[in-house]
Amino acid sequence: MKATLKYMAGIAGPSGYGSNSTAEQVIQDSSCFFSDQLTAIITGATSGIGAETARMLAKKGLRIVIAGRDLKKAKEVRENIWKETPNAEVIVLEIDLTSFASIHRFCSEFLSLGLPLHILINNAGIFSQKLEFSEEKVEMTFATNYLGHYLLTEMLIEKMVETSETTGIQGRIINVSSVIHSWVKRDGFCFNHMINGTNYNGTEAYAQSKLANILHAKELARQLRERNANVTINAVHPGIVKTGIIRAHNGLITDSLFFFASKLLKSTSQGASTTCYVALSSKIEGVSGKYFADCNESNCSSLANDEAEAEKLWNNTCALIHKRLHQAAT
Repeated sequence: MKATLKYMAGIAGPSGYGSNSTAEQVIQDSSCFFSDQLTAIITGATSGIGAETARMLAKKGLRIVIAGRDLKKAKEVRENIWKETPNAEVIVLEIDLTSFASIHRFCSEFLSLGLPLHILINNAGIFSQKLEFSEEKVEMTFATNYLGHYLLTEMLIEKMVETSETTGIQGRIINVSSVIHSWVKRDGFCFNHMINGTNYNGTEAYAQSKLANILHAKELARQLRERNANVTINAVHPGIVKTGIIRAHNGLITDSLFFFASKLLKSTSQGASTTCYVALSSKIEGVSGKYFADCNESNCSSLANDEAEAEKLWNNTCALIHKRLHQAAT
């Protein structure tokens, strides 16, 4: 209850920000770790938190690469950014995170541009109550939220390491996760069941994918430290963001309870604040493998902190990708 009241009051944490802080405040107030123009790739930047993140980072002077499946929406976001920041450099590239072939094409297109890569924001995500499968026969939520981002990161990590070495600027990877990762029980986190959609439940699948995002950050952070690479990776919980909530609750929820629940929701700008903070703040220089909420380092579940579980997920993912790519080549 104390934590809920603190959240509702927007009390700032050690970073100087809290649940009520907006991306605009973070961009304006926080000191950043760079002096030259940075390049940032943002997946799922065609709407919501991703689009707001792109808008704010462009406003700060970053070169933005919008990686999206819907090119029409991506170009609309670019036009909106240009209206506010006419000199912003915004590049639109197509990617479908459920397709290994599409991820390969995206990376080839980006690398062919000869640009540096300082920041990778793995933001795109889906929530579906319906069981569906990707091209690689992987359950769609897991394929989009985790597996596609894993492969994208793997294909771009050397460019990020190279950029950090040549520029001296720390590379940063941000995995957008969710607090509901903590709903996953140890016996409910089975790799084969997740990729096959066994006993599928939309909420469970989403929570499992978000737990995988954190474990990915934990293991990759360990590997990057081991090779002394100047690249960090962290996971963030953006909060539960206001969307088009239907107020016609027809007596099922009292007005007072609905009002209380609405106070726990964030605006899009508040939802993008933690991503912007972790991407740009000088206060977390060198911080890696951590979980952030409300612009402050936070606690994740014991399962999300399990190094052995993180390594097991990594190995299973490597094996799956190798198998699917081999099948595609034969």
